Amino acid sequence: MSENQSPSTVPAGVEEKPKTEKKRWGLVLSSVLVIGALVGGVFWGMDLVDPKESEEYLALSESHAAVAAERDSLQSDFDELEAGIAGREEAVEERGVALDEQAANLDTRDQELKDAEDKVAAREKAVGKIEAEQLENSVEDGVWTVGSDIKAGTYRAKEAVGSDCYWAVIKTGTNGSDIIDNGIPGGGRPSVTVKKGQDFESSRCGTWVKQ
Repeated sequence: MSENQSPSTVPAGVEEKPKTEKKRWGLVLSSVLVIGALVGGVFWGMDLVDPKESEEYLALSESHAAVAAERDSLQSDFDELEAGIAGREEAVEERGVALDEQAANLDTRDQELKDAEDKVAAREKAVGKIEAEQLENSVEDGVWTVGSDIKAGTYRAKEAVGSDCYWAVIKTGTNGSDIIDNGIPGGGRPSVTVKKGQDFESSRCGTWVKQ
């Protein structure tokens, strides 16, 4: 060992690292510290922006509010329309029930009218039959032979006669000379009975109807 060299402080058995490697690690650590200090300074010097205050967030919020308002408006219109439809459906249903009742009443009324018409028709038929029979068994003014012109039986004036009414029952074939019965009633509705072998004469007495 020379005089200018200092004794080695490295323990025995340990290999001493080169001084250049120690310097390199020192530079790396220094660089890291400097960069960290710079980055920290930048972050500490910057004001952090709240995302909810950004223009994009505010624009999205306004758009969302507009969509929500339009949705609420559409929902309100839909609810109102649905309520109106429900009301109209209820009114239509009530109207249908009323129409059904009216139809039932009309059917009943039609049946009543039909029954009444059938009764009237039957009555008219009966009256017509009676009138036809009366017409067939009616005698006007003139001379009628019983058995050939008129039927035997009792005849009555259809309406009240006047004071100039005259009737007579005559034996057939005597040319009016053999009067069996006669009368001048002068009013009312007289009746006369005739039989076969007789003639019936009526003058100004109107119509006689067989009873």
